[in-house]
Amino acid sequence: MDSYWDGPKPEAQARTIEEMQDVLADPGCTSDQPLYFMYRDLARSDDDRRWLHDHHVRYDITVIPSRILCGEYVKTKGHYHTVNPAGVPYPEIYEVLSGTGHYLLQTEDASDVVMIVGSVGDKILIPPGYGHVTINPAREDLVMANLVSTEFSSNYAPYAEMRGAAYYEMEGGALVKNPRCPDAPPVRYCDPVEVPELGIEKEVGLYDLIGRPRAVAFLNHPEQFMEIFADVTGGCLLMR
Repeated sequence: MDSYWDGPKPEAQARTIEEMQDVLADPGCTSDQPLYFMYRDLARSDDDRRWLHDHHVRYDITVIPSRILCGEYVKTKGHYHTVNPAGVPYPEIYEVLSGTGHYLLQTEDASDVVMIVGSVGDKILIPPGYGHVTINPAREDLVMANLVSTEFSSNYAPYAEMRGAAYYEMEGGALVKNPRCPDAPPVRYCDPVEVPELGIEKEVGLYDLIGRPRAVAFLNHPEQFMEIFADVTGGCLLMR
């Protein structure tokens, strides 16, 4: 964390295996170590924090150590976003700071399942209506940042009820279908997104979007930017 953040650092929120057992391929799996760490609502200065709060946006960093959990790659719990006042679910955007991340996205009925592979500098856009799980498939820590609206709370219940995402990624990279999602389609793949008109590019860090209102406006008003999300959920998603 210290290598990727030079501002004030709050105490990490640690996700334990007890909190994760209801979404694991093997719910009886045990571990005496936290699975990942979340540093939320970060800002390097009071001015940055004021700007973020004024625009209802939060900057976080998550660290997912390399680990195998009873044959499954370590992952986040998975959640969906609620809808904004316009009736459109809130989106989110991630940036890989170190390592490799597998971002497994799906609609709530699992009628569409998408994998985005991200490496350092890549931006992963979570479009409205998609839940998401982040998987660390590598032998090194995955460190990622995100920007997200502060106007909603994440909904973890659908993933817990279904005992995880539509697929589990096992050691070696095999995707094993969740028995509770028998009708889920094959996984589709998409490249990380770039949206130059908003400043969302590989060489531009998410933190550098602070001070640029239009660059973060889609996080609270996705209904005004549906053309961006059409690229993510439409033609760029191709079977490998």
